[in-house]
Amino acid sequence: MNRASSTRLAAAFVLLAPVLVACGQSPAPGGGPPPAPTVTVAKPVERGLTERDEYVGRFVAVDSVEIRPRVSGYLDQIHFRDGQMVKQGDLLFTIDKRPYQNAVDQARGTLAQSKANLGFAEADLERAKLLVKDRTITEQVFDQRTQGFRSATASVAANEASVRQAELDLAFTELRAPVAGRIGDRRVSPGNLVTGGTGTTTMLANIVSMDPIRFEFTMDEASYLRYERLSGSGKEMTGRDGGVLVGLKLLDEKDFSRNGSMDFVDNAIDRSSGTIRGRAVFSNPNGMLTPGMFGRIRVPGSPTYNALLLPDAAIGTEQVRKFVLVVGPDNTALQKYVTLGPVTDDGLRIIRDGITADDRVVVNGLMRVRPGQKMNPQEQGAPAAAPAGSQAKAQ
Repeated sequence: MNRASSTRLAAAFVLLAPVLVACGQSPAPGGGPPPAPTVTVAKPVERGLTERDEYVGRFVAVDSVEIRPRVSGYLDQIHFRDGQMVKQGDLLFTIDKRPYQNAVDQARGTLAQSKANLGFAEADLERAKLLVKDRTITEQVFDQRTQGFRSATASVAANEASVRQAELDLAFTELRAPVAGRIGDRRVSPGNLVTGGTGTTTMLANIVSMDPIRFEFTMDEASYLRYERLSGSGKEMTGRDGGVLVGLKLLDEKDFSRNGSMDFVDNAIDRSSGTIRGRAVFSNPNGMLTPGMFGRIRVPGSPTYNALLLPDAAIGTEQVRKFVLVVGPDNTALQKYVTLGPVTDDGLRIIRDGITADDRVVVNGLMRVRPGQKMNPQEQGAPAAAPAGSQAKAQ
């Protein structure tokens, strides 16, 4: 080889050396194979947790009552301020009582008259009993007096009922709160004629209860089936008995800090949407939770169990399958396909299947090794375990 050829070969080597270094294939001393890449490995975190499903829903009042009059008349007084909290039994509206008071007085007068007639008929009948024995009066006259006494008795009973009805109508002129809660605005001003009875009546106001308050949401059919199967195995998940605890947050809150319990699951799946309605109940002492308000609820999606968890950085993707690399014989990278679960509150991913608690999984440096390649594993302490019974939300 001449000097020119040697010069060209040396120049080519100089140009190729940086490329080899960039590819991670820098020549080992003495021309041997490159060293095994260094990776960080750790065992999966094992702890007890409960998976949680999240749903969006809205609050509804336990009781919602429309205030309508039972008797007709002119509205006389309003005894509340629009939008205030009222207690059960509080006086809300007063209808002009004077016509109904007159009806009571008239019914009582008629009752008194019928009682006087009854007294006379009773005394007349007692006299007739003595006279009929002496044959002073005929049997026909005695029967007439008996019939008169019975008619007087019936008249007293009818007039007593009329008095009770008149007194009831008089009491209905005062409309009181049937439930405790927040009342809306008045719909009618004093002086207007309001219509009561059983037909078309006048809407005066409405009251919604505030504490406790319900939260309604819908779940899909697959989730409902999962809950029912768990409940059938003795692990109550549907909450029909009121023993399942749930968490809730409002639209401007970050944490599910409001605690309540499930109290109802509907008896049929909606045919148009394929969902079923669930309901939880929450305390609302300060009245902040308002009917119609949206929120997000978190319900138990599984019983508490021991789960294996890994950071998402330890999980690789091969087309549609997920895998991890574990330390195999002679520190070779062994590929294991896994089934993933939801992410926990502290950011770790639940691994449902594919690894064991004793596997040493590559948690840092996954892209530097390939399955079957030797590696230099460096142990890393497992992430701090959260308390048992921690939560994982479905994603």
